[in-house]
Amino acid sequence: MESVNFDLAGTSVTEVNRFLHKDAAGKGVQMVRIANPDGAHNIAVGLDLPIEVEIDGHAGYYAAGMNKEAKVTIAGSASTGVAENMMSGRVHVKGFASNAAGASAQGGLLVIEGDAGLRCGISLKGADIVVKGSVGSFSAFMAQAGRLVICGDAGDALGDSLYEAVLYVRGNIKSLGADAREEPMTAADIEGVAQLLRVAGPAFAGIEAKEFKRIASARSLYHWNADAKQEY
Repeated sequence: MESVNFDLAGTSVTEVNRFLHKDAAGKGVQMVRIANPDGAHNIAVGLDLPIEVEIDGHAGYYAAGMNKEAKVTIAGSASTGVAENMMSGRVHVKGFASNAAGASAQGGLLVIEGDAGLRCGISLKGADIVVKGSVGSFSAFMAQAGRLVICGDAGDALGDSLYEAVLYVRGNIKSLGADAREEPMTAADIEGVAQLLRVAGPAFAGIEAKEFKRIASARSLYHWNADAKQEY
């Protein structure tokens, strides 16, 4: 496998991203390793090729945002907006993911081995997100499609204004948001969660899919109800 190493202690993020966007495919590069990220923002954003990127440390805002086809691993924590608007591929955060992880993600898989902050999966549009730890308040707010698997606990207003996305929670839920409700787990739900846990990797081994609760939309917000008097 042809690989290239970069060290952000002496190379700019712009230079690394330019290589990933313009040069990597033409040179047959299949792996890029990035050392000393030190919380730099916008690392490996907008990728549109089947390449593996390993970030050896903590990443700043919007790491692996708008990802398409690439497999990006962050061997540390990630700040706001990791994998936002991801189209396909895989983004794997070994540590904590801050606010709005996977925001508006339309496809692919986001794996978070630690906890996730507020609004994880906000406006989710079709991607799958698997979190080994807990998630903060307003996670999956206005989530339209896709799945969010939470192996820990969920904060306030989980799934507020939920549409067609489905949430699975193994731990405690502090509160559900407007129009979100718990529903029975079906055999298809259990198989789907089990498959996601397998694909997420060995860090999720031993977690049983049957231990999760299913959260979905009650669909009472789909149409305007004049009799509700703004009370939902």
